[in-house]
Amino acid sequence: MTSFFRRLIAAAIAVSASWACAQSTPNPALLILSKQDHTLAIVDPGTYKVVARVPVGNDPHEVTASGDGKTAYVSNYGFGAYHTLAVVDLVGQKALPAIDLGALRGPHGLIFRDGKVWFTAEAAKAIGSYDPASGKIDWIMGTGQNRTHMIYVFEGAKQILTTNVSSGTVTIMEKTEGRMAMPMAPPGGAMPPPAAGGPPPGPPPPTGGDWQLTVVPVGRGSEGFDVSPDGKEAWVANAGDGTISVIDIAAKRVTETIAANVPGANRLKFTPDGKMALVSAGPDFVMIDATTHKEIKRIRTGHGSGGVLVTPDGARAFEACSPDGYVAVIDLKTLSVVGHIDAGGNPDGMAWAAE
Repeated sequence: MTSFFRRLIAAAIAVSASWACAQSTPNPALLILSKQDHTLAIVDPGTYKVVARVPVGNDPHEVTASGDGKTAYVSNYGFGAYHTLAVVDLVGQKALPAIDLGALRGPHGLIFRDGKVWFTAEAAKAIGSYDPASGKIDWIMGTGQNRTHMIYVFEGAKQILTTNVSSGTVTIMEKTEGRMAMPMAPPGGAMPPPAAGGPPPGPPPPTGGDWQLTVVPVGRGSEGFDVSPDGKEAWVANAGDGTISVIDIAAKRVTETIAANVPGANRLKFTPDGKMALVSAGPDFVMIDATTHKEIKRIRTGHGSGGVLVTPDGARAFEACSPDGYVAVIDLKTLSVVGHIDAGGNPDGMAWAAE
């Protein structure tokens, strides 16, 4: 047998072996970003094993998945140096063409809601939405605040919250009802005269509503936050103060500032039952009782921390220990670390992908 055919057979065996080793994307899948490797790890949450790594471009920070669990969207942040969202086919485990956000630079916070990708654009002091069906950015709203960073969109997309890190504020956006358009003139006729005290004749006012923005002062370095499962409160981790601001969303004001001792707090997430708030604060993972606002337990997980994610059943939490290059797995019943996931260098943003 010639050396050429030996090399050909060896190559065929290698390809066959790679196909045999390939694993399909689990449902649900745990998605973890590596900022150092510029990859998205697709992880089996039952075994903590990475089944695929997909390139996602420069400085990936946050990730969200479509409602059908088939597509992931990743923000390429770079403190305003970049202006794209990376797109990943989770079924095919491959990168798709990125979304160019144009002047909306520094995308960071992401959430998929009502069929759209909602994102912050920190350098543009704005948020926006991208419609995958039309392939267009279909809405933009400025905040006028510095470092608009994380975002939460309520179902129906009529209320939106963002944290503004350098301004130390939270912006609450509420969609108002549109005004009724003026009646059209009948064919061949004239418009009826306005009623006494009514608006002067002219073009009809716009329909579709407007947005009312309320800026709520919180603490220094307001970054990670979450909305309680009942939708009534927003808890904001203030990295500069080491405190947590509790906002009554309906009243649009801070009702309490918790002295939580969480300096450098990066992310905050509620458990699905609303009983605990979980905070990544430097080397610590801090669990706080959502009713009493008292600390339940503090675990040393590494040398620093980033993203936090909770399983839908509330049994486990994941904390990205960025300097250590792993994601810590925390059992929320025993309140202890039960495993680590090697998702790549400098892990951070995480999300669930499920049908």
